[in-house]
Amino acid sequence: MALVFVACVASPARVHKTAWRSGSRSSVRPADPAYTAALATANRFLHAWQTQDHETGIMMLTDAARQNVSRDRLQEFFSPGPDAAFEIQRGRLLSGQYVFPVVLFGSPGLDAHPRASALVIRQLGKDDWAVDKLP
Repeated sequence: MALVFVACVASPARVHKTAWRSGSRSSVRPADPAYTAALATANRFLHAWQTQDHETGIMMLTDAARQNVSRDRLQEFFSPGPDAAFEIQRGRLLSGQYVFPVVLFGSPGLDAHPRASALVIRQLGKDDWAVDKLP
């Protein structure tokens, strides 16, 4: 009886970055740092909404956004309930701001029906991003 041993030698793997879109193969572009910063801001804000973290959420609003919404509306917005969840879709750059389509689940007064809206994120400084419009 003969035994055959196969030795696997660890070697650096070659990485080929591709994405599948509509059945076709295309190269993945490097992430835009501005887009990823805006997306991270949107995600943190929506997480604050989901966890009813009023303070964090309100701190993430631009001054203009704070002035355009009442205290009662902010209180209601950041009180979505225990089953709150969200979906965030690919954002797009419009007039110097990133707009992310979102769907909110568990918003008050909606009888658990999802609410489609948009979240607008604006760059205030080099590494400073804020929510310019509530969804």
